[in-house]
Formats: sequence, C-alpha cells, structure tokens
Amino acid sequence: MSDYANITGFILKGGLITLKLYIVTAIFSIPLAVVFALGKISKFKSLKAVLSAYTWLFRGTPLLLQLFFTYFGLPVLGIRFQPFTAAALTFVLNYAAYLTETFRAGIQSIDKGQFEAAKVLGMTYPQTMIKVILPQAIRRVLPPTCNEGINLIKDTALVAVIGMQDLLRAAKEIVTRDFTITPFFIAAVIYLIITYGIVYVFEKLEDKYAFYE
Repeated sequence: MSDYANITGFILKGGLITLKLYIVTAIFSIPLAVVFALGKISKFKSLKAVLSAYTWLFRGTPLLLQLFFTYFGLPVLGIRFQPFTAAALTFVLNYAAYLTETFRAGIQSIDKGQFEAAKVLGMTYPQTMIKVILPQAIRRVLPPTCNEGINLIKDTALVAVIGMQDLLRAAKEIVTRDFTITPFFIAAVIYLIITYGIVYVFEKLEDKYAFYE
C-alpha cells in the first residue's frame, strides 16, 4: 500500500508542473486571444495581415516543433529560456492562435443588427462590445474553448522532450525503474480527474451565460 502511495506522490509532484503550465497558459492565452480576435475584425488592414500571419503560422505547424524551436532553436540566436519559461511562452502563443480564430468566429456570429441597434442607442464601439456583443459571443465559444482546454491538459505532456518533469514523464520514470505499468493507470486517473474538473467548470459557465441566448 505504501508503494502505491509513494508512486502516486511522485506522479503528483510531476502533476504540479502540468497544472502550473496549464494555469499559466489559460491565464495569458485567453485575454491575448480576445485582443487578437478584436484586431482581426478591425478596420486596420496591416494589423489584420499581421494577425492572420501569426495564426496561420502557429496553427499550421506542430506544437512540438514550436517547442523545439523556442528551447533549442532560439539559443542559436542568443536567446535562452529556462525550460518552464520556454514551454509557457510556446503554449501561450500556440493556444492564443487557436482561440483567436474561435473568438473571432464567435464575435462575427452575432447578428450585425445588434451593432446597429447599439449605435442607435448612442453606445460607443467599446461599450457595444463589452455590454452587448462579447457576453453573447462568450456563450457561443464556450464549447470549442472547453475542447481546447481538454487538449491543453494532454498537450502538456510534450514538455518532457525539453527535460521537464511533468505528470506523464514522472509516471514513465517509475515504469522504467520498477518495470510495472501501474504508474500509467495512476497517471490516466489523474488526467481524467483534471479533465472532469475542466468540463465541470465550463458547464457552469455555460449555465451562467445561457441568459444571453
């Protein structure tokens, strides 16, 4: 019994890295994606072109390649990051690119008549976005954002390639050391618990914003 407790404890230590990376990515990628989405629907052609190139680049190349480039490639140019910083930067930029397109589609799905109605009421563009458009768009983008949230918790396993002791790598080390597959089952259960928590939070958010439908 103590062996299982020790194994679980070791894996959970790796899980702390996984959760830390998850939280940092969520905190920074979501606001960044909102700003970028607003930029993509703005009237500034040069800004739209830059943002389009950014989303095309990060959505069109593998996350693993981006992680390699940040951690192993940038030092060639004299830019060095600690493993966690490199992982966090890569994940934030990657997920912000995907969420940018999700949020852009959500905003543009709102009927244009609501923009016109808000204008008639004397509301400014920022007021229209904050009070009328975004609350409705949030409700519509929650399901795909939840999917990205689930993908993110699984993608964090990629950080093992740059030497970070995440949840899955911790489990793999014990499997290699003790020649038992039990750690993989424990890791799977932990992933499922975290995923359930993510889904639960998004379901509550959907209930909260159901008013806007």
